[in-house]
Amino acid sequence: MKDYRQITQEEAREIMEKDKDITVLDVRTPEEFAAGHIKGAVNVPLSQIGDGEIGELPDRSRRVLVYCRSGVRSKMAAEKLAAKGYENVEEFGGVLTWRYGLVR
Repeated sequence: MKDYRQITQEEAREIMEKDKDITVLDVRTPEEFAAGHIKGAVNVPLSQIGDGEIGELPDRSRRVLVYCRSGVRSKMAAEKLAAKGYENVEEFGGVLTWRYGLVR
C-alpha cells in the first residue's frame, strides 16, 4: 500500500509559501470549514473520500497537504488518499494548533 508523509505545521506553512502548485485540503465538515480555515484550502469532508473520484483533486500526482481539526481525521484522509493512488500526500495535523491564522 502506498503511504503518506507526516510533516510539521512549520513545514506545511513553508511549503504553502514557496510552492503554488499544491492543494491544501481541509477534511472537516462544511460548517467547521466556514467557521475558519487555512487561506486557499479546499474543503472535502472525510466522509466524502470514498471509492469514487474526488472532483476537487483530479491530479493524483499533485502535492496535497491535508489537515482537520485535531489531526485524527486528516490522518485517516491521508491514508485513504494514498490508498486511492495519490502519490504526494502530506498530513500536518489540525487547526487547533495552527498558529498562522485562519480565514472565514
